[in-house]
Amino acid sequence: MKAFKDGNKMFASNDFRGAAKRYEDALAADPNGTLNSCGDSPGCVYFYLANSYERLYRPARAGTPENDELLTKAVTNYKLAAEKITNPLMKSRSLQYLVAAYGPDKINDPTSAEPIIQQMIQLEPKEPTNYFMLSRLYQDSGEYELAEQALTQAQQASPNSPDVYLQLASFYNTQGDFPKTIQFLNERIKVEPNNPEAHYTVATYYWDKANRDFRLSDAEKMQMIQDGLTSVDKAIEIKTDYMEAIAYKNLLLRLQANVEKSPAKQQALLKEADRLRDMANDLRKKQQEGAKAPAGTE
Repeated sequence: MKAFKDGNKMFASNDFRGAAKRYEDALAADPNGTLNSCGDSPGCVYFYLANSYERLYRPARAGTPENDELLTKAVTNYKLAAEKITNPLMKSRSLQYLVAAYGPDKINDPTSAEPIIQQMIQLEPKEPTNYFMLSRLYQDSGEYELAEQALTQAQQASPNSPDVYLQLASFYNTQGDFPKTIQFLNERIKVEPNNPEAHYTVATYYWDKANRDFRLSDAEKMQMIQDGLTSVDKAIEIKTDYMEAIAYKNLLLRLQANVEKSPAKQQALLKEADRLRDMANDLRKKQQEGAKAPAGTE
């Protein structure tokens, strides 16, 4: 117990080399980690030992035997932690860190990471972040169909999670499928219709598409702009001082002015855009001043 407590003190002070030594001492006397527990989590000493070794690892020195051995020890102890810890939260955390150790910036072994993530899904089938992790693993490996399947499973497991639809939208956006990107951003709105950020996010995607995709005809671009304005107006309706949304409406109107053929309409759009730009700047200044003001003086 003394060795474990010593290790915890060293860990808290970022002395990970010293902490690893004391955790090893603790396990030499108590191999199952029964005495060295965290609350109701026997065996958590293995997690902290693994994390100490991982924190000592330096990616810049990858390929150096002594440095690589630290990561090997981290993986070994994360596995032991996942086996011995009974507390669901600590077990899940051990598996998450184990997956990260197999990540592209460390061991770079997606084949070993996949079954661990599948185990995490079995432990928490309703937790969408595990499916996100699996999808990312497949995307990094170029397995886009499997990545899509994992996100679809996340939607089935947690249909009321806004994050699920954000992940799906992001996936389809990287695949160049704009209609599906917007489809899932709108699915998110169905889950949280009164969240102004959800409507604002749709507007930013429309602006980006209309601004960057030079393959669009003027008519197509104008439709994107109008759809973006509809979304951003909804965001501002919900939150009248939404600085970011007001700033984006200004950008959308300027884009509309570029497409508009009538000089008079162009000038009217630019005048309104200037007004919104100034409003957004005023709101930004007020927010900055409020952040600087001492507590109780706003």
